Amino acid sequence: MTIAYFDCFSGIAGDMILGALIDVGVEVTFLKNELKKLPVTGYDITVRSVECNHIAAVDVTIAVTEEQHHRSLSDIIGLLKASTLAPEVKKHSQNIFYNLGKAEAKIHRIDVEKVHFHEVGAVDSIIDIVGSVIGITKLGIEKIYCSPLPFGHGFVSCDHGILPLPAPATVELLKGIPVYSVDRKQELVTPTGAAIIATLAQDFGEMPSMKISRIGYGSGKIQSEYPNVLRVFLGDLAPKRKNKTTKEKTGKKKNSRFNVSSKRKKRKER
Repeated sequence: MTIAYFDCFSGIAGDMILGALIDVGVEVTFLKNELKKLPVTGYDITVRSVECNHIAAVDVTIAVTEEQHHRSLSDIIGLLKASTLAPEVKKHSQNIFYNLGKAEAKIHRIDVEKVHFHEVGAVDSIIDIVGSVIGITKLGIEKIYCSPLPFGHGFVSCDHGILPLPAPATVELLKGIPVYSVDRKQELVTPTGAAIIATLAQDFGEMPSMKISRIGYGSGKIQSEYPNVLRVFLGDLAPKRKNKTTKEKTGKKKNSRFNVSSKRKKRKER
């Protein structure tokens, strides 16, 4: 089984996921051609090699070239349905956006159908999400594992105004998922990154026993004294070692004791 382990020691964001997937083997030309199947225009994708604390990584930048409007959940679902993307890519992308919609609806106490995305509805976030699903599908990843997620602190400015970190949508999306706080005054887990990993990962915790074949690093945008990268391990799930049964472990000893006691009995009888 082909699996991926997302090592989020510096958090996770949509562009970091795209960068790591490209670094691990997704061809840029393939990714761009697949994204053209979406009825979305007004963007340009730039991919370049960078170094983060002397670690080679891939940086992905989505530049908006046309004015974009805020989109509702139904608008985005409509874009996906109108596309010629593979059914599996459509399905997972819709699930990610629906989970985002639920989180936003909960925070603002409105119906999910009335949610209008702002930053997340922008073209760059759409490309991050759909592009990540395209990459994961292309690599044949059957199961995703993820490390616990770190939370930074401070505040972030967005269309809703100034919000605390982690952002309310991020926290809502990560309910039930292991997280921890670090002393870094920056946004480590974005709503887009949280939505992708919360929807697609099957398990959170330590790295499972696996045979690693490739490793990719995706760069974040915030400059930091720490390596601001997402590390993705790609490989095969290692077969679990079969533990010996209690009978197999102790059977010989039990037989030996039984024989000794039997001999003693025979001696007494004599």
